[in-house]
Amino acid sequence: MNTDDINLAYKVRHALNENLENLPASTTDRLAAARALALSRKKADAPQSRKQARFDVASLLGMQWVRGLAVAAPLLAMVIGLAGVYQSQHEQRAAELADLDAAVLSDDLPLTAYTDHGFNAYLAEQQQQAPQRAQ
Repeated sequence: MNTDDINLAYKVRHALNENLENLPASTTDRLAAARALALSRKKADAPQSRKQARFDVASLLGMQWVRGLAVAAPLLAMVIGLAGVYQSQHEQRAAELADLDAAVLSDDLPLTAYTDHGFNAYLAEQQQQAPQRAQ
């Protein structure tokens, strides 16, 4: 039953209850007999067996919140994974910069050489002297 059917049933019940006192006795007797007949034909509620009473995964999957959880869990795992990758890359980059800073500060080259325009000339001179020192 959808919402419209339920609303219609409530409206009909409300209208019948309002005019119940105005109905003739023969009509109320027929309605009472029809109700008794309908109740007698109603199937009895079957007792639940032990197998049905236990936790049933199939019935659990029918629940709306489980479907939402089935969608939200992989998305949450993906967000956590991406955050972990970002953090790892950030730490790796920081470690590389720290190694570079340590190499620059521990080098024989003065720090002002990095801002000097003749730095390339200095490097070329150092590369020429390196083979001579090796001999």
